Amino acid sequence: MDFSVDRETEALRERVRTFLEERVIPREREATPANLEALTRTLQEEARAWGIFLPHMPKALGGLGLSWTQLAVVLEEAGRSLLGPRALNAAAPDEGNMHLLHKVASPEQKKRYLEPLVAGEVRSGFAMTEPMGAGADPTLLKATAKRRGRKYVLNGRKWFTTGAEGAAFFLVLARAEEGPTLFLVERDSPGLKLVRTIPTMDHWSIGGHGELVLEECEVGEDAVLGEVGKGFAYAELRLDPARLTHCMRWLGVGVRATELAQDYALRRDSFGKKLAEHQGVQFMIADSHMELHAARLMVWHAAWKLDRGERIRHEASMAKVFVSEAVNRAVDRAVQITGALGISEDIPLSIFYREVRPFRIYDGPSEVHRASVGKRALFKGLRP
Repeated sequence: MDFSVDRETEALRERVRTFLEERVIPREREATPANLEALTRTLQEEARAWGIFLPHMPKALGGLGLSWTQLAVVLEEAGRSLLGPRALNAAAPDEGNMHLLHKVASPEQKKRYLEPLVAGEVRSGFAMTEPMGAGADPTLLKATAKRRGRKYVLNGRKWFTTGAEGAAFFLVLARAEEGPTLFLVERDSPGLKLVRTIPTMDHWSIGGHGELVLEECEVGEDAVLGEVGKGFAYAELRLDPARLTHCMRWLGVGVRATELAQDYALRRDSFGKKLAEHQGVQFMIADSHMELHAARLMVWHAAWKLDRGERIRHEASMAKVFVSEAVNRAVDRAVQITGALGISEDIPLSIFYREVRPFRIYDGPSEVHRASVGKRALFKGLRP
């Protein structure tokens, strides 16, 4: 395996870093939940002009056509600001939805849903999780889809649907007679109602996390994404790469947090010397460097396997657990090193701390992934 970064990717990484430093990070202070979407639109136009928009999609769709290993480099760099992936139109849940639509949608569905999504004209949501239903265990799916002539009638309740407020359409998982099925449901469909935006500890998700009710929501046969009964397979097809791109983006947060801590430690005087000269601080910085380095290698290895056309279910689970926990620890150490400044919002560490915590839960909690990794290792004879 070659761990070098080719010239093209290195140049793109530097361009993304410069864009973050000059155009994105200076705008962080003005970002609020209320203006986040408008600010994103502005930054997306600038990203287009910089030639860094839509790195994860093929050139035929207006993207940069990067490989997964190239994407790992670029999304980590973009992830140094919570605004970065949004500026590149490569943030969740849209990024994962784009991948799935590109692979599974019909030509008509691509024109209607994918093209506006990749252009940054609309947002989307992925509605799988349910109250006391589907979540970490998708087999608990309760939402139903009953055929009525040439239509389907959807009934059920979804919650924690990221980006729900203002989304143009949703990928809704419901149980048809043939089995779990994904449906493309437009926001203004009769019978679909956004009940509320759920108050959560993270505030930087455009559209928040919504609770949806589907009550006699009627959609046509053309709303079925892919084949009827293959919803779980499609969800997994979406989630494995999406877990990895989450790792790529959040890794950038861990890196930026550590950079901020190092800068502070080199400037701050404490007990007669710089904070950086205290061994306890050196140990914390060392731990963050080692864990972030290991996290990066896990991400790169999984990306390399994707580029070879291999499935990464096992690797994605391991990366999801390790990276989410490593980044959480790196941000926590950075807050500790910077002290009172770290818990203020004069620097973004307290925001990072709040935003990164849910990463250990969504796309499968660490405990579920650990169980899956353990079962595969024990009962499929996988070598460590």
